[in-house]
Amino acid sequence: MVLKLPKSVQNKRVLSLIVCLLFISALYLVLYRQYGEKSGSSSGILKQKWDSFSSVVNLAPTVEFRNGTDIIWQIPDSSKAIVFLAHGCDGRAANFWDKSSKCAHCVGLPEERLITLNALARKFAVIAVSSAGTCWSFKEERVVVKDVIEWWIAKKKLQSLPLVALGASSGGYFVLILATDVRFSSIVVMIIEGLYDQMEITGSYPPTLFVHMPKDKSRMQKLERYMILLKAKGVDVAEVKCWEFPLSPNLFADRIPSIDVATSVKLFSLFKEKGFIDENGFMTIDGRDIHWTETLQEKEIILPDKSLVNQIQEEMNLAFAFHEMTSLQSDQIFNWFETHLRD
Repeated sequence: MVLKLPKSVQNKRVLSLIVCLLFISALYLVLYRQYGEKSGSSSGILKQKWDSFSSVVNLAPTVEFRNGTDIIWQIPDSSKAIVFLAHGCDGRAANFWDKSSKCAHCVGLPEERLITLNALARKFAVIAVSSAGTCWSFKEERVVVKDVIEWWIAKKKLQSLPLVALGASSGGYFVLILATDVRFSSIVVMIIEGLYDQMEITGSYPPTLFVHMPKDKSRMQKLERYMILLKAKGVDVAEVKCWEFPLSPNLFADRIPSIDVATSVKLFSLFKEKGFIDENGFMTIDGRDIHWTETLQEKEIILPDKSLVNQIQEEMNLAFAFHEMTSLQSDQIFNWFETHLRD
């Protein structure tokens, strides 16, 4: 004999099961947002080391001075396009190349130099210009840089090559405004949302790729609105999200030319001991808010060059993924450029 439960009881059980499934689904989504995006992100593309391109291309820039600013450039054989690079606040063109006999004042920050190497390896001629002040200005400096780019292209007889641009932070704002004066095939702007509510945008505005860090939620919300605005104007738009990733003992040696493995391991151990990184290697707070240089003596860590502080800091900022120039997405960036090349 089989006993049948009343329909009211059966319905309650079904309802309870549905509620339980919904709760599990919601919990999964919350955990994924907190941990899935955090761990399944940039760690998989930290494949490029500082010397990954040594068998393909070397950094060998030429330095010039024009219109009150320094210009640094390098042209690979059989160039197929030109990329203009715009640094962020407190940056300069010298950040994109290593110090050498060809550029005594170059500093080669890890992310900037890897962007340059990626560009050269993919046959992009590279030109970078330093801003007149700490950050880029958006009036007279537009005229200066436009003149520099046009003068340099004519001088090097590169008029037949498509021109693209990449800028980060202040340099990103500068590039997106410069794009109304200079005919870029496409642009990439990093870690900014834009100034599009203050600009007149038409369908001729270049295809725009936003490379951004969603941890900066306020900026991301504005960026989403601007992407809708640009699409409505007929502009090709896309985004690449950059997530935080864990530090590893070898990270600094892998990314910075003058850091050896032993020093990198010591730095990692120190940061873990001080609570700057958690048990999984993730930064616990923004590296800019950590006075980590004051703790180096405790572990008898001696950096061979004071400039390495800025290079280590950049990688810490990158790992925290709130606001930093990044080369980790170079494949997506240069694929975007190549997809939109035009004469």
